[in-house]
Amino acid sequence: MKILKKYVAKKKKIKMFDFIRSEENPIISPDHASGWETRQTFNSGVIQLGDKIHFIYRAIGDDGISRLGYAASNDGIRIDERSPYPIYEHRINYSVFNYHSFASGGSFGGAEDPRIVQVAEENKLYMTYTACGEGLRVGLAAIRTEDFLQKRWKWSSSRLISASDEVHKNWVIFPEKINGKYAILHSICPEISIAYRDSLEFQEGEYIQSYYDGSFRRANCWDNWIRGAGAPPLKTRAGWLLFYHAMDSDDPDKYKVGAMLLDLNDPTKILYRAKKPILIPEKNYEYNGFKAGVIYVCGAIIKNGRLLVYYGAADSYVSVAYANLDEFLGALTTLEEPQLKEKIT
Repeated sequence: MKILKKYVAKKKKIKMFDFIRSEENPIISPDHASGWETRQTFNSGVIQLGDKIHFIYRAIGDDGISRLGYAASNDGIRIDERSPYPIYEHRINYSVFNYHSFASGGSFGGAEDPRIVQVAEENKLYMTYTACGEGLRVGLAAIRTEDFLQKRWKWSSSRLISASDEVHKNWVIFPEKINGKYAILHSICPEISIAYRDSLEFQEGEYIQSYYDGSFRRANCWDNWIRGAGAPPLKTRAGWLLFYHAMDSDDPDKYKVGAMLLDLNDPTKILYRAKKPILIPEKNYEYNGFKAGVIYVCGAIIKNGRLLVYYGAADSYVSVAYANLDEFLGALTTLEEPQLKEKIT
């Protein structure tokens, strides 16, 4: 799909490039032989360790509970390995129907939408996810990198890090400390909100106070209704690259993906923002599923100069699209609007 048109600025042509969907899509689909993932497999977090890409994806099976599965790929496109059983489960009260969970993907509760990072060179991986018990909160769990690679699923006890009387999703951890602090991005609407912490160890009952304004609307933009962050930010030469989910009130039946670049030292500052969505649902597998017209990014990596974006398609499958990183950043940072400094793509 072409996401750039030709622009002329000061007689200089902006090079076009393709954001390409893999011909292998969808790369993860429900497994009708495994009762825990027969209905939907989608919204995968990803992490690159060495040369291998690891996936932690959301799965819903016959009992309607949302659990997390594991897969791996050597090239980032073709799945070479997949666990026959779930690797993480958020314990819930099965007698309580969770409306929020059903509305956000069709399950009755459990663990949803994982994002996983390794902070700098720590020997530990951190995973944020949507915890659907008797509400909709953000969970945080960790695992030693060695245990993860050896597939010893010895996760730390999960902590709920958002307040019990609030509804939150889409919290992501930066993969590097910022000014010596761990950084958790917990809202992008109406502004970028980040909690800085000395530790990612939360005590029981300790949580991040967050505010998301669902009524806020950006004027005269495709993303006039911003929903939340996508994959954990990627560090690039131009800033922290953040993908996010948004909707257009003139096209309300679609979840689209936007991109922005945040300042490396103060990521509450938006340096550049794509003027058009970088992914729009248009393929059959992005419509023929539990929720038609939804593209939902939970993971992204940079591999051999390529930017790979992993997304849930129609709340039913995992798919991937990719672009040349340098061309993408060049397009995002070339043309400037006065004052707003939002770049045209």
